[in-house]
Amino acid sequence: MGHVAGRVAVAAALLLATSYMLQSDDSRPFSAAPLPVAAAPLPPILTVQAGNGDREYFVSRREIVPLGRASISLPILMYHYIRKPPSIRTDMIGFKLSVSPEDFQVQMDWLYANHYHAVNFNQARAYFAGTAALPPRPVVITLDDGYQDLYSTAFPILKAHGFTAVAYVVSGFVDRPGYVSRGQVLEMDRAGIEIASHTVNHPDLARSALGSVTFEVVQSKRWLEDTVGHPVLDFAYPSGKFNAQTIQAVSRAGYSTAVTTSISSTVHSLADRFAWGRVRVGGGESLQEFITNLGPNMASTTISTLDVEPS
Repeated sequence: MGHVAGRVAVAAALLLATSYMLQSDDSRPFSAAPLPVAAAPLPPILTVQAGNGDREYFVSRREIVPLGRASISLPILMYHYIRKPPSIRTDMIGFKLSVSPEDFQVQMDWLYANHYHAVNFNQARAYFAGTAALPPRPVVITLDDGYQDLYSTAFPILKAHGFTAVAYVVSGFVDRPGYVSRGQVLEMDRAGIEIASHTVNHPDLARSALGSVTFEVVQSKRWLEDTVGHPVLDFAYPSGKFNAQTIQAVSRAGYSTAVTTSISSTVHSLADRFAWGRVRVGGGESLQEFITNLGPNMASTTISTLDVEPS
């Protein structure tokens, strides 16, 4: 029994040391909530015979962005169509909004190979609330309007990489030809794609009367929430256009964030959460341009955790 007690004491000491490591990396304690980062398991450091069976002690390590930052470097990538681009001569706008499936695949491959972690705005909210750290090299992948290729092309590529994304859906376009169906919206939601609002009819909110703006932001939110069965908290301004009246209407409707293309930035804080800038991925840019547009990475730290499991 003396040997067992000694081994348990060693394990306890390791646990205390691990706890100290967690506290020393940041002035605020880390959340115990699971992080969206795969831990790196190691062989058991100790096996102890006690009572009903052996116990094995494991040390796992994961890399995180520590809590406590007032602003974060978080590129929010903006996509529209994931399809073969149409002719620039006959459809200039469609050409500028289209990324080929091959380019999208290459970009997702690069993010995966270089250890970027796709997150959604629920995770950003948890970080700013101080309840969960972010994984290293976080990136938000957003797709606007709810075109059919969101479901048929982008969704399978995202799933193959284990990536989440944010789909800004125009609720009034759902079930129309060329757009996703209501059932597909629900399927993507259940598979981990965050469903967010992009108005009912995709108008220019900066040029709309207050009553029209209120209808667009409130009704789209209600329709999407009825579809997925939980709160929809994030919004994208159509064509990135907004003003003070728009921000006020979005805030009153109960949204938590809103994104725009009128501002080019990868650094975000709670103070500017209704005007978070996005990185436009328009198709045709080189992979090096795509990489450069991601901006700088935040510093991360490695934490260690001691787990006890039956042998």
